[in-house]
Amino acid sequence: MEQKQLDDFSLCIQTLGALFSYDPADSRVSKLIALFSTSEWLAEWPLTMHYNCQKIDQLFQGQANQSESLKEAYERLFIGPKALPAPPWGSVYLDKENVLFGISTLELRAWLRNNQVNIELSASEPEDHVGLLFLLTAWVIQNKPELLSDLLEIHFLPWVYRYLEKVQLEGGSAFYEATALLATETLKYLQKEVQLTPVNKALYL
Repeated sequence: MEQKQLDDFSLCIQTLGALFSYDPADSRVSKLIALFSTSEWLAEWPLTMHYNCQKIDQLFQGQANQSESLKEAYERLFIGPKALPAPPWGSVYLDKENVLFGISTLELRAWLRNNQVNIELSASEPEDHVGLLFLLTAWVIQNKPELLSDLLEIHFLPWVYRYLEKVQLEGGSAFYEATALLATETLKYLQKEVQLTPVNKALYL
């Protein structure tokens, strides 16, 4: 894969990671949200020619018509206190008991340690949060591309499409529905270009 294509994927994946990770009021993401709240993002997104971004843009612009603020949507989808409609952690989907810090989380933790990949976490934050894994994928593309196949095929792609589907069907937020659809199309394109075959794992949610 050419460096330009690697850079494009890294930029897009990192952007998605920020949108799934940070409170909309956070300075790390507020400018991105402002960009996606207009159609100007279409001129900045490097992959627009590879999938239908017009439909995605319509969803982004639909957020303006919703009674729920974006901050309220973020808290409902990622924080609680009520049950999250689409839990953003891999082990919730891969563990029969739908638990945090399940076996799949421990396997990811061991993989990170064995490959000398260090990530900063709070004591209570699982490594398999969807936003963190998007950010990690972007970092791997730029710094350790030889690890990309294992990270995606074993630890991310087996469950993330289900999560993104749940956000689109049950999330109730036009902005995050658009983000999930954009993430789905971006990952599918990356999967095709890198010729990845996700490990077939049972999903329990």
